[in-house]
Amino acid sequence: MNIHSTITATLAGISVLASCTVAAQSCPEKNLMYWQAFPAGGESDLAGRHQQLVLKKRCPNIETIMQYKPGAGGGLLWSQMNSLPSDGYNIVGINLPHIVLQPLEGQVQYKTEDITPVYWFHYTPDAIVVPEQSPIRTFQDLVRLAKAEPGKLTFAGSGTNSANHAAHEKLNILAGIKTTYVPFKGTGDLVTAVIGGHVTGAISFAMAMNSRTKVRALAVAMEKRHPLLPDAPTFKELGIDWIDGAYRGIGMPKATSPEQRKRMSDLWSALNNDPQMKELALKSGYELVDVGVDKMELFMKERIRGYREVARLMGLIK
Repeated sequence: MNIHSTITATLAGISVLASCTVAAQSCPEKNLMYWQAFPAGGESDLAGRHQQLVLKKRCPNIETIMQYKPGAGGGLLWSQMNSLPSDGYNIVGINLPHIVLQPLEGQVQYKTEDITPVYWFHYTPDAIVVPEQSPIRTFQDLVRLAKAEPGKLTFAGSGTNSANHAAHEKLNILAGIKTTYVPFKGTGDLVTAVIGGHVTGAISFAMAMNSRTKVRALAVAMEKRHPLLPDAPTFKELGIDWIDGAYRGIGMPKATSPEQRKRMSDLWSALNNDPQMKELALKSGYELVDVGVDKMELFMKERIRGYREVARLMGLIK
């Protein structure tokens, strides 16, 4: 072996060793307690299970222990998250716009500034769907009918002061129309209402993904068309500046040190960039985002400002 080959082999070995060292350093020293604000089996839980799976692959010696404390639309856990141990190993699932709209409504025991986001990992895009048999074939049809008969068209969503509710108000603002929001307790009842023709349509990307043969997506709030919904245009294609949805992320107790928050943020970023995570997200209809502690302040300012505008239309603030 000549000297050039020897140097190349040595450098390659150092590179592999360095990569292994970096990977080892990124793994927590202790098991993680991952607190969920919603019941098992929902979209937030599914996202957590994806992360649990990918983290186990990257860090075989570490367990991600799921803990559930549902209630008050997530508000029960979020009002108590700062009482959790601030040891760097307790993380809490958090959601937007929930942590902004709930305190504005005034029925929860926390304020938005009590929540310390560490990483936002994905969102479920806003989407407008109608039954497959609906005479509304395009978004332009919807706008035309809504303007002809203000308030007549009805759109279902899951809950009040929720991501679906906020998206409905944004629809009216950006499209310059007036439609009526009909809240349902959960997505099961919502699907039945839409497919049965009891409402004009719904604000639900999950329905667009999971009931593709029974509903038609008129538009999605994504940067690009979703590969599993190739016929559904983005709002941007329709000339509307709308890229939004229900964001999911992790927060940590406020007393957790900046160093521990940064470390967890970096770990979650690594999980989000894992090829397996990208595959799981695509199949589940999750749009991955990468908002860590370094980008958090600006991101939250922008989101809070946007949600407060919607909140005024929802009557939460004057």
